Amino acid sequence: MLNAKPSLIMKKLTVILLLISTFAFSQSEKKQIAEIRKFQKELNDGYTNKKETPLRGDNYTKFTKHPFFPIDLKYRIKAQFAKTENAVPFDLPTSSGKTKPYKEYGKATFALNGVTYILSIYQSLDLVKTPGYEDYLFLPFRDETNGTDTYGGGKYLDLRIPKGKEIIIDFNQSYQPYCAYNAYDYSCPIVPEENFLPVKIEAGVKYEDVYHH
Repeated sequence: MLNAKPSLIMKKLTVILLLISTFAFSQSEKKQIAEIRKFQKELNDGYTNKKETPLRGDNYTKFTKHPFFPIDLKYRIKAQFAKTENAVPFDLPTSSGKTKPYKEYGKATFALNGVTYILSIYQSLDLVKTPGYEDYLFLPFRDETNGTDTYGGGKYLDLRIPKGKEIIIDFNQSYQPYCAYNAYDYSCPIVPEENFLPVKIEAGVKYEDVYHH
């Protein structure tokens, strides 16, 4: 009987700790989903704002909102980040035939559905000169949804320089380049071959090709 009370206390403590852990995990998920919904709203707002939108003519007047894949936190990935030392600047080709100066800032290694992938992350040598964008990183990628559910040229992600050796890649916040909606007024970086993913990334903005008919 003397051992019964400590044993009972331990069981109660275990239950309490499990409840705390579950609550914390639930709160974390809610915060992540709220961030994705904020991204979706801001993207829609940008396309309905005459000063910001890439849309012109009927494409603008008929636009209401973007189609999105269902939010799936499986695609919010904590990747290992390795900074590229002594990175050499290079000219990244764009959709207009011109180039823009970039450098590889680092590589992200992550697992999805048990398979390991590596993506290169870049830094725009033009944008880095703009106040507020000193830590801005650019992740263009292609995957097997391109040409069906998403734009054939691939998708983009905006990131910030991580403080440690991990970086969050949330494909739920991936979007199509402006030239997917207006190829006449915009010149968009072409996704480097090294960032082609042989898997479907069913997250972020979907694409309905009503802009080139």
